[in-house]
Amino acid sequence: MRKKTLFGLLSGVVVVAAAAVVVFAQFKGSAVGRECELYVGSRATYEALTDSLMPSIRHHAAFRAYARRLDLAHTFKPGHYVLRPGMNVIGIVRMLKLGEQTPVRVTLQNVRTPAQLARLLSRQIDADSTSIMAALTSKELAAEVGFDSVTLFSMFLPDTYEFYWTVTPRDFVLRMKREYDRFWTPERDARRQRSGLSRLEVMTLASIVYEETRQTDEMPRIAGVYINRLRRGMPLQADPTVKYALQDFGLRRILYRHLKYPSPYNTYINRGLPPSPICMPGKSAIEAVLNFERHDYLFFCARPTFDGYHNFARTLAEHNRNARAYSAELNRRKIK
Repeated sequence: MRKKTLFGLLSGVVVVAAAAVVVFAQFKGSAVGRECELYVGSRATYEALTDSLMPSIRHHAAFRAYARRLDLAHTFKPGHYVLRPGMNVIGIVRMLKLGEQTPVRVTLQNVRTPAQLARLLSRQIDADSTSIMAALTSKELAAEVGFDSVTLFSMFLPDTYEFYWTVTPRDFVLRMKREYDRFWTPERDARRQRSGLSRLEVMTLASIVYEETRQTDEMPRIAGVYINRLRRGMPLQADPTVKYALQDFGLRRILYRHLKYPSPYNTYINRGLPPSPICMPGKSAIEAVLNFERHDYLFFCARPTFDGYHNFARTLAEHNRNARAYSAELNRRKIK
């Protein structure tokens, strides 16, 4: 009986030792078969982390053992992590403990309002739209980067940038200020002075040009029309500013009653440029303003062919003929 008991104990020790050897070997063995991403939110629990992680890795016992050893449950960092083939559990645990994130690519598109920008960003970084909106409208933060809460929107340039997923809204704004300063090279500033516009005015006029046309080859000519009107003290009478004033971006036809809508952004009733951009203009539109075409056109109207281009005019009589032709085509197509 004693021999059997001793044999059972020895067998148990061998099994435990063998299991320990297996787990130890798994510490350094490949735990990841294919590349995958892991997002750990700032409010995530350790249980949520492991629930997301386990389906993507092997050697669960080794992971849990090493995670306990490094107290990962209380020290893991939120972030965006990329698990790559060949990584072992030691590397995975240390990556999560040290917060060794992989940056995400954040794309800023041609949104029209700070609220739209906040929603767009909330889908690409860990912050929610409310906290982002608070940063975008903060008087204190705007003053810190040299703007006010209205003109801060003019600082953002459409492009794709790399950020850590956990970037705070404040740090996002500060980074965008650095990108803005980098964009305004001495060469661009020299061309800006040719127009007589400030940086804010360039961005604001570029936003109008961008909303008027997506034809990049026509943008400098349209910019030239608005420069001519500004220099003559004429109201810009830009239809996109009416849409912005109304906050009705799906409006297909500007009617006379729309032109009277009271708003500082309505350039039919206010001379000069609006207080801030009416959208985030593409870089092609900014370059078009900096390289505006010199000519004597004062008017333009969309072509009745609906090809995205415009007819330009020097006189009001000529412009009215172009406008009547376009209006007739709108009527024919029953566009209201």
